[in-house]
Amino acid sequence: MKRSRVNEIIREGDAFIRSFGYIMPPFAYWTPEELKSRRPAGIVDSRLGWDITDYGQGKFDELGLFLFTVRNGSAADLSRGRGMLYAEKIMITRQRQLSPMHRHNVKAEDIINRGGGKLVLELFMPDEAGNIDRHREVEVPTDGVIRKLPAGGLLKLDPGESVTLLPGVWHAFWAEGADVLIGEVSTVNDDLTDNVFVDPIGRFSSIEEDEAALHLLVSDYDRFIDGKA
Repeated sequence: MKRSRVNEIIREGDAFIRSFGYIMPPFAYWTPEELKSRRPAGIVDSRLGWDITDYGQGKFDELGLFLFTVRNGSAADLSRGRGMLYAEKIMITRQRQLSPMHRHNVKAEDIINRGGGKLVLELFMPDEAGNIDRHREVEVPTDGVIRKLPAGGLLKLDPGESVTLLPGVWHAFWAEGADVLIGEVSTVNDDLTDNVFVDPIGRFSSIEEDEAALHLLVSDYDRFIDGKA
């Protein structure tokens, strides 16, 4: 993706989020220079911030997702079972824009339709090896009520509705009728290691630097802040 396109998506996404009365944290608006000079471990090491992905495929409008990680605990705390064991994201999925089929090994998550159109999820349960079970009935909690679907069934969530996805449950999602603002509340989030995709795709975008970054993405931190690349 070109940096100019990323900057445009950030501006559009911020306006969309604000239209629902959701206010982003102050660090969301720090310049790259401010973030680099301050380098707060609670933001950089926890990988809080902007995350615009086309899954490395170069077609964001068809295959992509807008995310902002608001808070995130640590894997060390999670392994001990004490401390900050949770994470929160705000996301945007667009009409005709797929977030591809994937599962998590560790993370349990509530996916919440915060406003807009319908949020549609295609769901499969895992088999004993963790792969997609194309025959097993799907059972997921939706706001305290168990919903049952055939394998590959479509769960449609109206604004205000949510679904709990436990580790191993395969899911893909998109918006129907209008773009959707999504909330995610989960156990500790690790996008570097805890995403398993059906297809051999990447989690992050490759960025072509055609203009200066409006704000850094979490995938920029190693290169721009730590100088690792």
